[in-house]
Amino acid sequence: MSHRDLMLVGSVPFETAEEVFASFGGTLGNRLAAVPDGEVGPRRHWISKVHYQVMAGHPEFEILRRPAYENGRERQNPRGPGDSWLFRVKPGIGRVRFGDPGWRLGYARDALNSYFVFRTMRERGQLPAHLRFQVSLPSVNSVIAPRVFPEPGDLDRIKPGYLEAVEAELRTIVERIPARDLAIQWDCATELMDAYGALGDVEGFDPAGMVERNLRQFRTLSPVIPEEAGLGFHLCFGTLGGWPRFAPDDLGGAVRMANALVEQAGRRVDWIHIPVLDTAEDAFFAPLADLEPGGARLYLGMIHNMDRFAERLAAARRYAPDFGLAAFCGFGREDPKKLPDVLGDHVKAVEIAGF
Repeated sequence: MSHRDLMLVGSVPFETAEEVFASFGGTLGNRLAAVPDGEVGPRRHWISKVHYQVMAGHPEFEILRRPAYENGRERQNPRGPGDSWLFRVKPGIGRVRFGDPGWRLGYARDALNSYFVFRTMRERGQLPAHLRFQVSLPSVNSVIAPRVFPEPGDLDRIKPGYLEAVEAELRTIVERIPARDLAIQWDCATELMDAYGALGDVEGFDPAGMVERNLRQFRTLSPVIPEEAGLGFHLCFGTLGGWPRFAPDDLGGAVRMANALVEQAGRRVDWIHIPVLDTAEDAFFAPLADLEPGGARLYLGMIHNMDRFAERLAAARRYAPDFGLAAFCGFGREDPKKLPDVLGDHVKAVEIAGF
């Protein structure tokens, strides 16, 4: 997969994929290797979509908490960590399974619908001919996480079945979208929290097992992706309740996770996205010198607060001389009125970087 100067993580708060392709793909397309559909609709709020569309209706789960009402009406997406969905497995259930393989989670159906729009617009010359269609998927460990399923033992009851469901969705996608047009991205938030020990004293999350418990899922899933398709990873500090959900002192945990992904993902990795806080301190960027990308393109998520962008860029280049640029995360929780400024920031970043 060819590399370009910019990447988009995924979510854009438009209502349709056509709007996303026309605005972001049309404006930035020559700088992108792949363009996402904006994760429009329920995916805008990332894993909340799975919580209320899948988990809340599953007969083997009990709802422990749901987002509080707003103006007397139900609310599907949480305002912050203290308002998020919580579930537990019902007593007597040894292993949770998910029906309708390949379609139950909704990711494959969304991808196929958006790919039709993407292909049509590209054929009409509204998108550059080289662009791939990017499908951004939340990792298993970020969906089946202790902050969502807090009961001891529940993660082990759910993860095998959910992994099967994700694999089935992935197979549906790769069977119906040509590999030459496709790029798959795994979105990893809980994994990065785990890499920094930010999950607290959760049972079963000892630091010594961090790499193995997070890489196991990708050894199963990533080999399903054809070699001709692209594969990337977005590492995330989290945006629920405001970005960043946690703010580490340096990029050491992200680099450790990135190196493990490149080495053990189960197939070639084409890109790694690492978010960057609003700092130009050498100590924060120094771990980038230990990154071993193995041919993957590094994208640093530093397109934010453009008044200090040049400082962050210079600091990063002291430790990683070759990288592309991105925002720190998707924009799904942003006000749509800010999108023209977001686009402008990407154009400005390319100019400052001298690409």
